[in-house]
Amino acid sequence: YNRVWIPDNEEVWQSAEITKNYKAGDRFLHVQLEDGTELNYPVDPAALPPLRNPDILVGENDLTALSYLHDPAVLHNLKVRFVESKLIYTYSGIILVAINPYKQLPIYGDAIIHAYSGQNMGDMDPHIFAVAEEAYKQMARNNKNQSIIVSGESGAGKTVSARYTMRYFATVSKSSSNAHVEDKVLASNPITEAVGNAKTTRNDNSSRFGKYTEISFDQTYQIIGANMRTYLLEKSRVVFQSENERNYHIFYQLCASAMQPEFKHLKLGSAEEFNYTRMGGSTVIEGVDDRANMVETQKTFALLGLKEDFQMDVFKMLAAILHLGNMEITAVGDERSTISLENKHLNIFCELLDLDCDKMAQWLCHRKIITTSETVIKPMTRAQAVNARDALAKKIYSHLFDFIVERINQALQFPGKQHTFIGVLDIYGFETFDVNSFEQFCINYANEKLQQQFNLHVFKLEQEEYMKEDIPWTLIDFYDNQPVIDLIEAKMGILELLDEECLLPHGTDENWLQKLYNNFVNKNALFEKPRMSNTSFIIQHFADKVEYKCEGFLEKNRDTVHEVLIEILKASQFPLCANFFQDNPVSVSPFSSTINIKSARPVLKAPNKQLRMTVGSKFRSSLSLLMVTLNATTPHYVRCIKPNDEKLPFEFDSKRVAQQLRACGVLETIRISAQSYPSRWTYIEFFSRYSILMTQQELSINDKKQICKIVLQRLIQDHNQYQFGRTKIFFRAGQVAYLEKLRSDTLRHACVTIQRSVRGWLQRRRFLRVRQAAVTIQQYFRGQRTLRKAITATALKQTWAAITIQKYCRGYLVRRLCQLIHVAAVTIQAYTRGFLARRKYRKV
Repeated sequence: YNRVWIPDNEEVWQSAEITKNYKAGDRFLHVQLEDGTELNYPVDPAALPPLRNPDILVGENDLTALSYLHDPAVLHNLKVRFVESKLIYTYSGIILVAINPYKQLPIYGDAIIHAYSGQNMGDMDPHIFAVAEEAYKQMARNNKNQSIIVSGESGAGKTVSARYTMRYFATVSKSSSNAHVEDKVLASNPITEAVGNAKTTRNDNSSRFGKYTEISFDQTYQIIGANMRTYLLEKSRVVFQSENERNYHIFYQLCASAMQPEFKHLKLGSAEEFNYTRMGGSTVIEGVDDRANMVETQKTFALLGLKEDFQMDVFKMLAAILHLGNMEITAVGDERSTISLENKHLNIFCELLDLDCDKMAQWLCHRKIITTSETVIKPMTRAQAVNARDALAKKIYSHLFDFIVERINQALQFPGKQHTFIGVLDIYGFETFDVNSFEQFCINYANEKLQQQFNLHVFKLEQEEYMKEDIPWTLIDFYDNQPVIDLIEAKMGILELLDEECLLPHGTDENWLQKLYNNFVNKNALFEKPRMSNTSFIIQHFADKVEYKCEGFLEKNRDTVHEVLIEILKASQFPLCANFFQDNPVSVSPFSSTINIKSARPVLKAPNKQLRMTVGSKFRSSLSLLMVTLNATTPHYVRCIKPNDEKLPFEFDSKRVAQQLRACGVLETIRISAQSYPSRWTYIEFFSRYSILMTQQELSINDKKQICKIVLQRLIQDHNQYQFGRTKIFFRAGQVAYLEKLRSDTLRHACVTIQRSVRGWLQRRRFLRVRQAAVTIQQYFRGQRTLRKAITATALKQTWAAITIQKYCRGYLVRRLCQLIHVAAVTIQAYTRGFLARRKYRKV
């Protein structure tokens, strides 16, 4: 217990080693940081710094396996796995934490899919395919619908993760009879990304809407079709983009293809020529070919059976929106505005949608006010006319988006009835920016609902685990965010007050905000008024405090277009455009969460009907439908984390990661686990790991389960620190670390004993060698000395005389032998020369 975590401004937490024993009541902790710095760290005796886990537990693939469960342990474990081991997936109980590597990794091929197919979740390394396999297996085993909930902030990798889960299902459930159904399901992704994704400062391919895709299976658990629901499309992006951001991808794909013969009648140009596409000053994404993507989009339309006529109708609507944005509205004095009938873009817009040009020019700059007694036509200022034009563009795009989703759903329909389904929810995570508006409010409201569902599910799983193992169940305290949800959606809550203000003819953002102040300031602890602002309000969400600017809330909630403009579009001779604005348009998917079309009749509507037409109330009802669906399924959670804001591969910004872990509920899960018995070991695992702590007498017992119980009762005196289940032992936080310390102490003692014996043996062997060498040297030395004593002068003279005689005798014998050899050689030469001379003579 000599290592702790202390807070750090840069890294959030910093590791430190205790250099002096801490005594109860001490105000300072003497520690040494990893860089060698000595520090007297002030501590509160009631809240000491969190302890570090033993090294054996660092890098665990499941965060709940850590003995000390707290924020720094989770953050450090993720950092070690991500930066040092290059592993992007980690479990946190039932959650898969997926950190975006900002780099293509070779871990998603078909071979990997087949490797995970049929495997249990804990048998292989954490992976998105493991979660998908678990959902598929539970669906097949229990005949129960499943949901995979993928969430995270923009740029964290939600869309890619959702795409991989769908690809996994398409691969493992492929059938020969429906060979193209899986391809169609996967083909829906590029189309929805083209019309619903855009480049933002955080992400080059950011989903600007939520999506729940139900993948339907038959009784043999093969894909037979799919259905898609969408949530809260960011319509404001159609008419406004911040710096370095883009509009939806489809606009740039269309502009990049403007010179193609089939698109020339749309009279488009480059993206720089249109207000709605050049506003962010970034019309190109590095490494992205919009022209090639357009070809791909057309192919996927065709794959879904959406023919060229349908595609061209969609492209005409998109081109009309671009031309609408280029209409020049000129101010006439302070109170009026006008659009020239000669305006090129006005004429092209009306030509594409087959509209009356004069009426469109007039009613973009005027509005009709209907009272019970009379109808008044009132001119609009230039700013009002621009707002009316932009509102029309947003409304057209919203209907077009819904229409495309509806046609995709029709293409993915299937005969008969689905047996089961797996839903994949790709939805925005908790958001907080410098300026937060209505969109962030709705997104964070959705995340509150999802977090509540998540907390209840985790709580339920904990209870089921305890009951299965026959462990006494004690109530665990967990954060219940129902008060925040009530603040937003309850009677006379924020949304109802917003809808009420939208009903008033002269309702304003400021009046609505004042009602919020009157109703909630000093009355609801979760609602605050900023000290330095009268145009904002603060809500304490489960993840963080968020300050919302009230400006634009009413306009975005009303989402209104002037009735006369709707009448003009309804009278269009272009069937697709006219159908969008009919009183009873062709209904979209029954699961669609989009806004109902507003009636164009110039009559006063009942308040309750108008109330239902607001974006907020529709979003609330679609969210309720989603929660009903999720509660009827078995959920699986994937939390995507963005490791840094610079999109650098395998770079870990601890501050950003800690913020996201808190926002996506991972730390809350850890907290719930830590309150009970977070560490759980099977009896076999415990026996294998800690058999070193067992005595010979204990090991002689045949029943391993009984051995584990006896050993634990001996090692941990406080029996409240663990519980024996049917198949597992449950430990309170810190107990596994204590057992690890005992194990390491035993191993250290054993090591010391082994080292002592080995070192003694080595020293003895060295001593014996040295002694043997000394004896040998002594032996030779003594022998030499004895010889020297034994040899006299007479013996030396005789020895020299004998040597001299031997010398002369050996010389004589060698000379004699040499002479004999010489005579023999001369004789041989003489005879040979004679023989050769006689033979030569005879020849002559």
